[in-house]
Amino acid sequence: MRKLIFAMNVTLDGYIAATGDDIGWSGDEGPDSSPRAELFQWWLDRERANEMLLYGRKLWETMSPYWPTGDQRPDATPAEIEYARNWRDTPKVVFSSTIDTVDWNTRLVTGDAVAEITRLKAGDGGPMGIGGATLAGAAMRAGLIDEYALVTRPVLVGGGTPFFTALDSWVNLNLVETRTFPGGVVLTRYETRR
Repeated sequence: MRKLIFAMNVTLDGYIAATGDDIGWSGDEGPDSSPRAELFQWWLDRERANEMLLYGRKLWETMSPYWPTGDQRPDATPAEIEYARNWRDTPKVVFSSTIDTVDWNTRLVTGDAVAEITRLKAGDGGPMGIGGATLAGAAMRAGLIDEYALVTRPVLVGGGTPFFTALDSWVNLNLVETRTFPGGVVLTRYETRR
């Protein structure tokens, strides 16, 4: 059975996007600035460990305009080049009923996301990363997420899209890692207690 991991940047008050889908608070980890390079490297390593990426529409629309050609930009750093190549090569599934086509080693699922994620988890293979609040929320409610990785930024935004969705019952977790990055960013990783 494959492991499903939900990893996102999150504000200290628990949001993955501020009101209006603003993620400007999370974009200061440029791969070329040395104190921030450590965090970008963590994200690169995390993405390389995933054998498949599951995206909701909004996250797909954030990632797909940039990363397919991110390695071709004249100012691309070695880490950006590696991230872009890995992103293109990793199989992706986008869950959406409002877009018609996807590309870059990606397939589109317009039907029941929980049923498809359950099917993918039951197969052989390595870890799958899941991203996007709506998609991850559906997987959370269905009890499908095996690991949560929160990269908490020292910022309060006061509202927006929460990392965690409303649940029908408690989910007990085990802390498996904490790590501090430059700039006061803190990683906490939890595994679902089964």
